[in-house]
Amino acid sequence: MPVATLPLDYTAIKQRQQAVWSAGDYALIGTTLQIVGERLCEAVDLCAGSSVLDVAAGNGNATLAAARRFGRVTSTDYVRALLDRGKERAAAERLAVSFQEADAEALPFADGSFDVALSTFGVMFTPNQEKGAAELVRGVRRGGRIGLANWTPDGFIGQLLKLVGRYAPPPAGVKPPTLWGTTARLEELFTGCEINSSLQTFTFRYESPEHWLEVFRNYYGPTNRAFAALDMEKAAALEADILDLLEKSNWGRGGNLIVPGEYLEVVITRS
Repeated sequence: MPVATLPLDYTAIKQRQQAVWSAGDYALIGTTLQIVGERLCEAVDLCAGSSVLDVAAGNGNATLAAARRFGRVTSTDYVRALLDRGKERAAAERLAVSFQEADAEALPFADGSFDVALSTFGVMFTPNQEKGAAELVRGVRRGGRIGLANWTPDGFIGQLLKLVGRYAPPPAGVKPPTLWGTTARLEELFTGCEINSSLQTFTFRYESPEHWLEVFRNYYGPTNRAFAALDMEKAAALEADILDLLEKSNWGRGGNLIVPGEYLEVVITRS
């Protein structure tokens, strides 16, 4: 007889994820990714005066990029500390942005409230992918656009997440976040919408592989929590595996680290 599959406890999974993204200090990592938000705003052809929602905004890369183009931006995340970092950045540039704590799977906005919704390496980590996608579609008006930047399964971060998952397995039954970096999955999630995508590269530039590992071990939630959960022997093995991945991916010379990180840039138009 087939074994019955228990329904996923998304509330518990989300609480665990929230703890992961609250660990370390993602704002330090996020700031280095600013160029991705700038590119995404160009890809969606963001116009001045547009109402813009940044979902799972982190410390505000897409938020700031949209506000610099005179969009009327609402920046959301479920980690308050990250919103506070985004607020500090907006204040430093004298940008008018509204910040609101919100769950990407239950956005507290009326249907069709925004002209544009954005998410850079954010909504892809929602445990209930169908719900996350549905909320993006619900939040924009008909003819509105959704701009996404999603790490691909085979790119550097995709390989890193697979590697970390071997030491700190994700909850059983949760789909890999990097599926958002495939056109096949996006077509499933955004049925009936026009989808245009292109592969892009964000280049990680650090002093050395060891420098990259130090930063990501201390500040990037998934690697920070993975190392914290391991004993000394397994932590050393994970460290060695990550350094091996970095060495294999490195284009740098003279000890510097230059690693291309492939991601999928996506523009979805709501029908």
